[in-house]
Amino acid sequence: MRWLAILCLCASAAGAQEFTTLKGHGGPIMGIAASGDRVATASFDNSVGVWSADEPEWREGHEAAVNAVAFGPEGTVISGADDFTVRLWDNDGTSRLLGTHKGKVTALAMSPDARLAASASWDGTIGLWPLSGGTDGRFLDAPGGVNAVAIDDKARVWAATSNGYLLRYDLIEQTADQIVSHGFGINEIVVTPDWIAYGAVDGVTRVIDHQGGQIADFTLDRRPILAMAYHAGTHQLAAGDGHGFIMMVDTAEWQIIRDFRATREGPVWALAFSDDGARIWAGGLDDVAFGWPVEALDAFDPGISGDRSFLRDAGTMSNGERQFMRKCSICHALEPGPSRKAGPTLHGVFGRRAGTVPGYIYSDTLDGADIVWTDDTIDALFDQGPDHYIPGSKMPMQVIAGADDRADLIAFLKSANDQSGEEAEK
Repeated sequence: MRWLAILCLCASAAGAQEFTTLKGHGGPIMGIAASGDRVATASFDNSVGVWSADEPEWREGHEAAVNAVAFGPEGTVISGADDFTVRLWDNDGTSRLLGTHKGKVTALAMSPDARLAASASWDGTIGLWPLSGGTDGRFLDAPGGVNAVAIDDKARVWAATSNGYLLRYDLIEQTADQIVSHGFGINEIVVTPDWIAYGAVDGVTRVIDHQGGQIADFTLDRRPILAMAYHAGTHQLAAGDGHGFIMMVDTAEWQIIRDFRATREGPVWALAFSDDGARIWAGGLDDVAFGWPVEALDAFDPGISGDRSFLRDAGTMSNGERQFMRKCSICHALEPGPSRKAGPTLHGVFGRRAGTVPGYIYSDTLDGADIVWTDDTIDALFDQGPDHYIPGSKMPMQVIAGADDRADLIAFLKSANDQSGEEAEK
């Protein structure tokens, strides 16, 4: 009768909305933003989805996993990715490059007046990008990789670093101050006119004033903190962690009001509130974004399964399949035809020249390369690693040290190609 209890609770909760899923990505959901009736999602599949109801419009142009997304002025969308770039997407789907870092872009923030975007990067900088046009962006330096960024209503930029610093940059006074030295990397920050919340690698979830004095501590025995969101109108602060929980804090009373297990396996990587604060959007290992009615959170079982192929019981797979699931499956499909995964399909890979799958955007290194995929070239790829065998490729570093393991992977790929070819003939 659990379903009946859910229905009753949802019906009785003031302003409650229905449980919602956004399906269509080909990889985990790394970032979420919400504005009005639209939701934007950033994914490991190199794409941004812009959703109205449950219908997506795809923004394609990044050459690596997209980690962060935010709504800009007049319905535009801003995204940052592992390809080091920050892009602004117009409503017609076209984009322009705002700027390029020297490392992956981890987070984005908008100024309250929507005139300035900020990007955080592991290259140790914060990028500042005016959105009104006519002015070039610039960079602020930080003492370490930057994991999170925020802009307040006093033209101050806040940044959290991988070596545990919370920094404040005053753009008017041209000053930089260290507010916190935590000791562990700070992954997430929320900045309001009255307080700052931060979440760290060691699981600390703490609220401080603008000078660093502690206001409240909501640290639980779960780590790391990977996502945060705040809704000012309802005083709700949400924190997602590596154990798959979403903790909800009432910032008017400074108390935990909900502690919801959102995933059956894996972390919560992304969080965003709807405009009215009645729904919380979340993303994790699944290729799906989930929206829960906040008032009914406690009535739901975990939605994000985390049941990716590479997390299956290793004992149920051959060694070759295990190698594929662990090294290849998150980026590559085995089936013919278009795929929303980050890499091209491996269907028909044997005998195919590298960089020739129609419709896939390759790096300059592979586009037009003279490599032909055979037993020997695939073996060399994983023996040396993509960064050595094909310098400049978008393919992440993957090495399979054992010759027998490489041989088993190649045998599995051949078998899978044979099976998919037989299915296509039916």
